[in-house]
Amino acid sequence: MARTKLNPEFEIEVDGETYVWRLQRTPHWSKDPTERHGMAIVVHHVEGKREVVIEFPPGEQPRYGAPQLKTEQVPRKLVATAIASAVAAGWEPWSRGKPVIIAVDANGG
Repeated sequence: MARTKLNPEFEIEVDGETYVWRLQRTPHWSKDPTERHGMAIVVHHVEGKREVVIEFPPGEQPRYGAPQLKTEQVPRKLVATAIASAVAAGWEPWSRGKPVIIAVDANGG
């Protein structure tokens, strides 16, 4: 499936390996705590088959009128730390199967 300009993919190098990531979901806040969702990114190895969905906690709600989070605003260091945490948690990029879902803290650890 082709990616549009609304959902661009970026390459990043982590521990000598090249990965491709994209922003899957922006943070969502609600008065109901069960409806709050943090940012989520989807990552796959350039030569790998299996994706991982890395979910972050929702964090603080932005002020009214704040601009929507854009992919370019996601810190590269945060993405790199989250990918390293996913690999440490057991994600195997070269295996086959459904995408793995891994929750990390606000710092990507």
